[in-house]
Amino acid sequence: MTNKFIGTYGHGTHNDFVLIFDPDDEISITTAQTIAICNRETGIGADGLIRITRRDGAWFMDYRNSDGSIAEMCGNGIRVMARYLVERGHQPEGIFAINTRDGLKHLRVPMTEDISVNMGTVYDESEEITAATNGHIWNGYNISVGNPHAVVFVEHLGDVGPMNEPPIVRPKDSYPEGVNVEFVEIIDSHELKMRVYERGSGETRSCGTGTCAVALAATIKSGARLPAHWIINSPGGRLEVDIDGHSNATLTGPALLIGDHDLTPFLS
Repeated sequence: MTNKFIGTYGHGTHNDFVLIFDPDDEISITTAQTIAICNRETGIGADGLIRITRRDGAWFMDYRNSDGSIAEMCGNGIRVMARYLVERGHQPEGIFAINTRDGLKHLRVPMTEDISVNMGTVYDESEEITAATNGHIWNGYNISVGNPHAVVFVEHLGDVGPMNEPPIVRPKDSYPEGVNVEFVEIIDSHELKMRVYERGSGETRSCGTGTCAVALAATIKSGARLPAHWIINSPGGRLEVDIDGHSNATLTGPALLIGDHDLTPFLS
């Protein structure tokens, strides 16, 4: 008898994922299978795939972008994974940890309200970069949240235009494995709007690690000192970032499970 594989579709501020529960670490998923599942025309359709397993006694987030490439961390994805664990009865609500390729992350997970995740230290790489798209070139900041981000500030987000192709970021040598690019418009001293082009996924409606990168870059640009609190509005919704005096970021926002899908045609 063929095993039946069930996946769950969910999103955090419409940054969406397919989750596969594999606590015994038995399922191997290929790049081609990931691409097929995430395809929005012929598959389930998602920005990424999360295989939920256990390693070294802790929950582990095996995250892959929609093109099958492996990512170190996903701030929206880890909240959706945490929602799955609590809602499906695999983990009590409250504070618990999930391991990632960027290390152990601790989350505060209520049954229904917004989820907070300690994202770890956000680093300013102190290097000037440029990002070009739609006939414009902007200076920006090289920020690390365990994965690389190029953050640029624009007067109007409409100037960015359609991002059907990845923005051109220089110096290229700074990002040997590619980079996530955030375009940011300042609303006021505590609130921002952003768009993001994620490596391996294209433009997405939100990005958790990108939101943290934007919060640090905005603090630097404004000349403010840490700690800092920012409200950041992406096309998919509102997120909040708190950065303490040691540059440690906490991301807070919603996470929803939408429904289950039979993945057997993709994985058998």
